[in-house]
Parts: sequence; structure tokens; C-alpha cells
Amino acid sequence: MIYQESETVELKSVVVDDIKKEIIAFANCEGGKLYIGVQDDGTVVGLDNPDGVALQVSNMVRDAIKPDLTMFLHYETLNENGKQIVAIDVQRGTERPYYISKKGLRPEGVFVRQGYSSVSATNTAIRCMIKETDGDYFEEMRSLEQDLTFEAAKKEFSERNILFGEAQMKTLGIMTHDGVYTNLGFLLSDQCVHTIKAAVFQGTTQNEFKDRKEFSGSLLRQMDEVYDYIDFRNQTHSSFQKLRRIDQRDYPETAVREALLNLLVHREYSFRASTFISLYMDRIEFTSIGGLVSGVTLKDVMMGISVCRNVKLANVFYRLELIEAYGTGIRKIMEAYAGTGKEPKIETSDNAFKIILPNLNVQKPDAVLSKNSVEEDAVIALAREQETFTRKDVEKTLRISQTTCGRLLKQMIGKGQIVQEGRSRNTHYRLAE
Repeated sequence: MIYQESETVELKSVVVDDIKKEIIAFANCEGGKLYIGVQDDGTVVGLDNPDGVALQVSNMVRDAIKPDLTMFLHYETLNENGKQIVAIDVQRGTERPYYISKKGLRPEGVFVRQGYSSVSATNTAIRCMIKETDGDYFEEMRSLEQDLTFEAAKKEFSERNILFGEAQMKTLGIMTHDGVYTNLGFLLSDQCVHTIKAAVFQGTTQNEFKDRKEFSGSLLRQMDEVYDYIDFRNQTHSSFQKLRRIDQRDYPETAVREALLNLLVHREYSFRASTFISLYMDRIEFTSIGGLVSGVTLKDVMMGISVCRNVKLANVFYRLELIEAYGTGIRKIMEAYAGTGKEPKIETSDNAFKIILPNLNVQKPDAVLSKNSVEEDAVIALAREQETFTRKDVEKTLRISQTTCGRLLKQMIGKGQIVQEGRSRNTHYRLAE
């Protein structure tokens, strides 16, 4: 028989550590044959102890390669002109990507066949193999990052007297049965790369920042820190009915809590973009990546129908008693505003989901308009006549200076009467909806 290296044939004169790389590459691609006892040029040198060589390779595969690949290898001793060699038939595996356990699911640990050589796989190729093997459910896929810690998660579980060991991780889907962390594990780990960006704005537009912060780490840590960030700014205002004092926070705590949990549980984590929380004078907006799950409408959501995108993540939150049951969050938000005269809004697109909570202590637009100055009434009349207007339009109509006009427009924006759009020379204004 003539021996020659190809995409599916590899020749080795003796057992070397690189044999692991060749076997992984075959298993990750279309399979192949490895002949031991044959030099690179095809010369048969033979082996003194072929059975020992087969056992050595078998132990190497069992101890150093993950997932278990032993069932996809077949060993055979061949006799070539009185010299014995070992032929190892490697089949394409069903749990790709296979990798050197010490290196992990990284390019230095995963190999593929390229021409006559075995080379490191790219991160893109690794993701494709994971998706092909594990399916399209992001949280169930094996994580590319395996060097994970869970200090924040351990703290949350401990505070609720819930065990959080390896057995519990496997039950929850944080780890596979062979000890590999999933993307769910990655989301709950301290190394999670998905962040929440929060910003506080002056007035009702994004023209002027008051504060901004980005929250990172475990989703459980982000949950606690973001809630505290909002709660610190959720002011309490007092009013009186005769001699009775009534305290009311800007936003019902239940509504804030449920909107934040919705942001965490239902977002699309296969995208790396951050989620956003924007605090204005008159509202908070929670914007998450990922629109409604296919087949579910906004009307369905308002009726309490919920199809969870991240079922295992929701189950973790359920175990931690953060959520009660699927589909109750939106209803709780609406109930928190019952009888207040204000109502939360939900907006959706193909790739985003937004919950808008109105500030209970901001005066209604109608009440604000009833106390307008003469100048404000003139600006509103101009806006109704032209739909949009510029600063120069106001200066000309009211015959006021640029400085006075700027102060008037800023005041009206702050009161929620008008909205500024565009920037620089393209800046214009319109009535607030």
C-alpha cells in the first residue's frame, strides 16, 4: 500500500503529543485516518509494540480531549512487508467542537483540517460548530469562555439559602453534564460581557446629560446595582389632603422592579450590544435588544401571554424568587399605575423592546399649558401653525433677542411642552406629543 498525506490522511513515525491535534482536527471536520509507524514521506518504519501504541493513544484521547471522543475512534494493526503499523480511523464527531481540555474552547485548543495540516480554528469557526451541534438556543450553547467565576451568583443564592454547587449548576443548565460551562453560565458569571448602560438627562430630551454609568459583570450583580441606581433617583414627593400628608415616589417600586427584570430575562443575548435605561424628567425608558419572540404580538403581551426567549435564565430568576411566573410582569407594571391617571407604554420593533414608565409627580401637560406665559402661548401657536419651527422663527415672531429666545425654548423643553430635534444648523422644534 502507498501511504501519502492528504486532507484525510496523516502519517506519524512514532507517538508524539501533536497526535491529539490531528485527531481533534479529523473529528471536527470530515474524519480521517492516522497511521503510526509511517514517516511523512510514506516510508514504513514499523512499530515494536503496536498494541502498546494503540493503548497509549487511547489513554491520551480519553484524558486530554473533550467531549468524549473514544467511541469515534477505531484501532487496527496492519502488517506491511513484515512491519507492523497502527491505523486509527477517526470519524466525524457528533459533539463538535472537540478540544484539548487544558486549552478550552479557544483557538489554541480547537483544531480543524486545512489542506494537509491541522490548524487552530478561528473563533467564528468554533461558534459555527457550537451552533450546529447545540442548536439555536443561545443560553444552552457551550460558552467560548470557560475560565469563569461566580462570586456574585454565589452571594445571591446564599442569601436565599439555596445551594449553588456543581450538581445545582448542572440541573439549572449553567454547566453541561460533562462539566463544560454554557452561555447561561457565562451570563451569570463575573466575566459576563453583556452590559447595561444607564443615563440621566436634564429635561425630557437627550440634549443634556446629568449622569451616566455602565454596569457590567454577572447579570445578578447588574440587577442589584442598576436597581439601586434608579432607586436613589426615585424621589418622594409629599402632598396634603386636608390634614393628611400623602407621600408618593416618582415611580412605583413594583413597576421599576418588573421593568428591570423584564430587561434582563427577555433580551437577546446573541447580540453584544448593551441594553439601555434612560431617566428623563418625566419618564424612565427601559430598552432591551431583541423584539418580540416570533409569533407573539404586543396585544398578546398586554393580555399576559409570554413566550420566554431565555427559559433557563428565567428559571434561575424563578428559583431565586425574583419572578413569580411567566407573563405576570407586564400586568404588575400596569396594576402599579392603576388609579394614578397615568399609564405605562410599550413600544416594539423587529430588534428592540421598550417599556416607558411615566413619572407620577410630573405635572400633566394640560395643567402645564394652563399656566403658560404669553410668550409660551405664542410659541405653541407657532408650532401648531407650522408643525416644526426654528429658533429664528421664534425670535422673528416674538421680536426677542437670541439669548432670551434660547432661555425661553430651554424652559419650554424642561416643562415638556416642546421637543428639540436635530443638531447645529439642523436644529428645529415641535410640540411634545
